[in-house]
Amino acid sequence: MLNCAVIMGRLTADPELRTTSSGISVTSFSVAVDRSYVRPGEDRQTDFINVVAWRQTAEFVTRYFHKGSMIAVQGSIQTRNYEDKSGAKRTAFEIVADNVSFCGSKNDAGTTTFQAAPAAPVDAPAPSFSTASATDFQAADMEDELPF
Repeated sequence: MLNCAVIMGRLTADPELRTTSSGISVTSFSVAVDRSYVRPGEDRQTDFINVVAWRQTAEFVTRYFHKGSMIAVQGSIQTRNYEDKSGAKRTAFEIVADNVSFCGSKNDAGTTTFQAAPAAPVDAPAPSFSTASATDFQAADMEDELPF
């Protein structure tokens, strides 16, 4: 069996760290993921995918990500059955995160600024490369074994 989900999108709200009664860290958050296909004349559709992260992954997400941050999530899809307030039976689908990663530029995060390395001065000499002539090479004898 195979159950692997990978998504990349933006957080729809600041994640909040909670702790279970047994002391395990957990956070739930939603990721807005744009669909890749756009029908002519229509706006791009977005899916809002619920994610749950546990333990160190939950602590990492709540520490370094906030609303609007670009995030990549790798995990598995799980379902839960529950009853809503009116007594109707519902099924929730969510990704249980195994790994989360930063993606996008540092400017996308909003809290840090990316500064590019200064360019080389215009009057700096260009690097030099030596070129080989035909006399620098020997023809291989095809009757012998190849050297590799």
